[in-house]
Amino acid sequence: MKSIMVYDVPLYDFNYISFKPMISLNNIMLMRGSQILLRDVSLVIHKGQRTGIIGRNGCGKTSLFKVLSGELSLEEGEIEIPNGLRSSSMAQETPGSSRSALDFVIDAHSEYRALEALMAQAEEKGDDHQLADVIGKLEDIQGYNIKHRAEQLLSGLGFSVEDFDRPVSSFSGGWRVRQNLAAALMCPSDLLLLDEPTNHLDLEATVWLEQWLQQYQGTILLISHDRTFLDSVIDNVISFENNSLDTYKGNYSAFEKLRAERMGQQQVMYEKQQKRRAEIEGFVRRFSAKASKAKQAQSRLKELNRMQDIAPAHVNSPFKFQFPELDQLPSYLLQMEALSIGFDAPLVDAINLSVRSESRFGLLGFNGSGKSTLLKVLSGQMSQLGGEVITARKLRIGYFAQHQVDELNQSDSPMRLLQKDERKATDQEIRDFLGGFDFRGSRIDEEIAIFSGGEKARLALAKVAWQKPNLLLLDEPTNHLDLEMCHALTVALQQYQGAMIVVSHDRHLLVNTVDEFYSIHKGKFAEFKGDLNDYEKWLGQQSSADEGEFPDIGNDKNTDSLQPKLDKKEKRQQAAAHREKLAPLKKQERAIENAIDKLNIELKKIEESLLDEDLYTEAQKNGLRELLQHQGKLKTQMLEKEEMWLEIQEEITAYE
Repeated sequence: MKSIMVYDVPLYDFNYISFKPMISLNNIMLMRGSQILLRDVSLVIHKGQRTGIIGRNGCGKTSLFKVLSGELSLEEGEIEIPNGLRSSSMAQETPGSSRSALDFVIDAHSEYRALEALMAQAEEKGDDHQLADVIGKLEDIQGYNIKHRAEQLLSGLGFSVEDFDRPVSSFSGGWRVRQNLAAALMCPSDLLLLDEPTNHLDLEATVWLEQWLQQYQGTILLISHDRTFLDSVIDNVISFENNSLDTYKGNYSAFEKLRAERMGQQQVMYEKQQKRRAEIEGFVRRFSAKASKAKQAQSRLKELNRMQDIAPAHVNSPFKFQFPELDQLPSYLLQMEALSIGFDAPLVDAINLSVRSESRFGLLGFNGSGKSTLLKVLSGQMSQLGGEVITARKLRIGYFAQHQVDELNQSDSPMRLLQKDERKATDQEIRDFLGGFDFRGSRIDEEIAIFSGGEKARLALAKVAWQKPNLLLLDEPTNHLDLEMCHALTVALQQYQGAMIVVSHDRHLLVNTVDEFYSIHKGKFAEFKGDLNDYEKWLGQQSSADEGEFPDIGNDKNTDSLQPKLDKKEKRQQAAAHREKLAPLKKQERAIENAIDKLNIELKKIEESLLDEDLYTEAQKNGLRELLQHQGKLKTQMLEKEEMWLEIQEEITAYE
């Protein structure tokens, strides 16, 4: 499905809004059954605040939204909301309806529909006075362009022009959720309550929604697991912690840093923090040794260094898992040659790509372009229309998509699910592994049927990881996961030894785990030369999904383009010439990496020395100062070496 006017962001004229909300929670208690979610909580949400609601799945975020919407009652306390406050929230389900998608969205503007009915009555009666009055009111709410606004909302969320007149009942559940989101945005509001609005969106629609919300002039309460989306939209955080609500100023990244500082003041957390920092630093070194793109490498190093700073904020997460070490990792896992994919007609032609053991690819493209279809073909879920997929003998694919979650045997338990796999393991090994996904105690023997959507998604990921794949195909793996689980998945993918191809709207996940990007646009597959910032800029320049070309689409560098097959002698000669050109650059690269390793060892020794409490006495003041100065010099040297390494990478890339 392609869309029109994707980045022309429609908004209401808020000049006619009489006020913006200020909400007070006064000593409230909120329960779900016998479980206490919040106890004796008081806080104020000021007018115009754009607040992210943070907390683990099941902590009470959605229940709080239901209280604010009047769907649930409090056990104790009260919530003060101004009279006449107009709130709009996003429904999670939509029953089938014969209403068209366009009419469904317009219906959310109840005032417009009421005036529309009054206009029809006035015209039928020939009451010119009433007609003039209605027309004036329609002008006040910009009713003259409401159809255009509804079209823009649907278009921005990925619907094509042809979809506008289709009945709601003809769309799948995910597309109905998008219609619910469009309806929530169409409804005039002073307070906008959005619960996981990006769950069924692709990256392009997520960026569009981000832009829309940045221009919204009311108050926003937002639940989301997408940290990049949160960073762009919110300016405050409310965090569910220990049956209470803690407030933080700033976006999600600021929250992580503030929380890390707060937790760092607790001595019991310090060792865990240092261990997590060391793990991230280790990945920085490993990544530096194998990165293939200088621009992506520079972006990744910045992200990883930032992750080291916020790592302590997640040390008490219930999720901590790793993909098992691989027994078999062939150099080449699969080769696509002139691959054509689609249904009755091709969506994409002439896909030529080699997937090596170190490949980490992100797929970009508008909804319906063929990203998920490509993963289905590679996983064996669908047949290609033409071309070849040549696979290594020892290829083991781990495929994750939403329908994999839906296909879990509901009568199984987490324990039985993994016991069925051909991998041999003791019950204790399985229990330990499931514990990393927060399935513990009696929970691992309960039927999957009673699990929430988030728990099922975690379990489906656990099943994929347990199979020891050497190629991961991930289609929106963060849907239905909370922020802590998204963080744990990002860390696990950083440490994963194999190759992966990822489709995701979660930009934080992509930036931290993917080395190269490939795009599908207008039926063409090609390498996208820039990073995600470049991609977002390109999206922002588009007034229509049918206008503009992808950078480098159709150029001569469609990666691994189909070439006449060479005989073994020619291949050896080409490889030898290639090695000769690269040899001096590779030598410099190794020397810099060795220097980086030595600097890391010295820095680690200093960090260990700084753990000595005796160092902070008055007698050791000079020694402490010298140690900190030496640490600063080493960090400066490290930055210089990393810049040199990036320059070498650019030269190496030019030869490859």
